[in-house]
Amino acid sequence: MTKLPKLKLLLLAAFLACGSMVNAQLPNEKFGKPSNMEWEFAGWGKAVDADAIILCKTMKVTYQISDQADNYNKSDSDVSIEHLDDFGKNDIDEGNTLVKYEVRLRTKIMKPDGAQHANIDITCFNADDNYRINHDELSDLKITVFSKNEKGKVEKRKVNIKDFAQERIDSNYVVMHVTVPDVQSGSIIEYQYNITSTRPQFLYDWLFKESIPTVHSKCDIDIPAFLKFNMNVPINKLIKSSVKAGRLAYDTNRSDLKRGKTCFTNHYEIVGDYILPDDEEIAPFTSRIAMPNVSLPAFMPEGHTHLRVK
Repeated sequence: MTKLPKLKLLLLAAFLACGSMVNAQLPNEKFGKPSNMEWEFAGWGKAVDADAIILCKTMKVTYQISDQADNYNKSDSDVSIEHLDDFGKNDIDEGNTLVKYEVRLRTKIMKPDGAQHANIDITCFNADDNYRINHDELSDLKITVFSKNEKGKVEKRKVNIKDFAQERIDSNYVVMHVTVPDVQSGSIIEYQYNITSTRPQFLYDWLFKESIPTVHSKCDIDIPAFLKFNMNVPINKLIKSSVKAGRLAYDTNRSDLKRGKTCFTNHYEIVGDYILPDDEEIAPFTSRIAMPNVSLPAFMPEGHTHLRVK
């Protein structure tokens, strides 16, 4: 076996160390300012030829138990004691329980043809009637386009998202087609939005494998332990999952309920890293409520997922 000169060995070690350092600083789950490494990132493996790359995609799900569900902007949370003291019954009032989703997405456009991948589809529950409880409320939708000028200075542009196309796909669900105009090669686009749902027995699915390469995709869910779900986690070497016990803390102004009381939760974390479109099939993460005494909500139509990059 031929020995490499000492200088070449040092250069090779330095090269490998630099590559490891770049990947060590990805992903960047902090939104609002792309990192230097994200600006420099050119992909991996077959992804170096991609038109666009998803740098980071996250969904955080938490529950809020409150007597004030009718007022989303209420800061004080009064808890209904009859729904919290006996978790064994699984007897919860949908009017007192909200599910909060925080969704974040960062995509980098690598080539001019990749501009189409700056657009997304968001599928949400919205029953075809006038009752508020029969629709999930999407709020705080923000889109920012980051680009570098000729001098290498980062410039950011807020996108007006008042006018987006909405398509009803059945009596329960609509798809919002969100388009980002004037996207150039080299731009980084960030999406941020929240969803408030009054359906505690339902969780939106999560798509790990997209039509373009994905550096990091993470689903973080904290569910009260009295709600039993069958969690269908994708089985794949690129997907890692864990579950641990957590606690849901709440406060109240009620005199008959102690302050600082908590209930146990099941905290799930499902993460996929460096996923290519031509990798072996990776099923979406889905869930189904397990209790037979709870009426099932209207699940999303087959072939649709909550968030999809076009």
